[in-house]
Amino acid sequence: MREDGKTITMLTAYDFPTAAILDEAGIDILLVGDSLAMVVQGHETTLPVTMDQMLYHAEMVGRAAQRAMVVVDLPFPEGQREISRSVDCAARVLKETKCHAVKLEGGAEQAERIETLVTAGIPVMAHVGLRPQNIHVDGGYRVHRDVDSLVVDAVAAEKAGAFAILIECVTVAAGKAVTEAVSVPTIGIGAGPHTTGQVLVTNDLIGLTQGYTPKFVRKIADASTLIRDAATTYRDAVDDGSFPGASESF
Repeated sequence: MREDGKTITMLTAYDFPTAAILDEAGIDILLVGDSLAMVVQGHETTLPVTMDQMLYHAEMVGRAAQRAMVVVDLPFPEGQREISRSVDCAARVLKETKCHAVKLEGGAEQAERIETLVTAGIPVMAHVGLRPQNIHVDGGYRVHRDVDSLVVDAVAAEKAGAFAILIECVTVAAGKAVTEAVSVPTIGIGAGPHTTGQVLVTNDLIGLTQGYTPKFVRKIADASTLIRDAATTYRDAVDDGSFPGASESF
């Protein structure tokens, strides 16, 4: 798609019905993100989600997708421990789900791990810029502005065999520079308009996220209000005896 000049769309999915809808809508890549720790499980960071939990959600998404590529995050610390452990975990993704690839946070320092995974037959999407699994080392969620180091990370990931690079929370100039420095697709989230694709957390996109929403999110729907109104209407109908009515009874 990059070679043909076509933009790439990517959204997160954590369950069968959502994945099926996004797939039907023509989204190119579904990401079973470790963001589920925050938007599904209610944690403050992505760190608590486990490999078994990722596989549980990945199996549902992989089964729902009929046309989209499905990528699964390697959760913390499976992408930071010994490389053989990462290979074992990533292999489980391909063996136990119908998903197609894994995403690994890091660039230059992860080159050997990426190369080993790819050599083992496991496609890898690299992830540079803001790395949520590295949040305590980085000192919080912040915009990454060091263009040179971001380019070094991206180039190293591509040379190691990564088929695409996700760029998170960087300046517009950095997103453009990284995209120009590599030949593989770049997928931006808070990385400006010059990447070859874009990704968002679906819960943010449809207004289902509680609390803080990042600046780079475009909220297109208000699912929270829709669900709340439906639940309120149902509660009132049960309370006043209008549900179930004759049409809903046998």
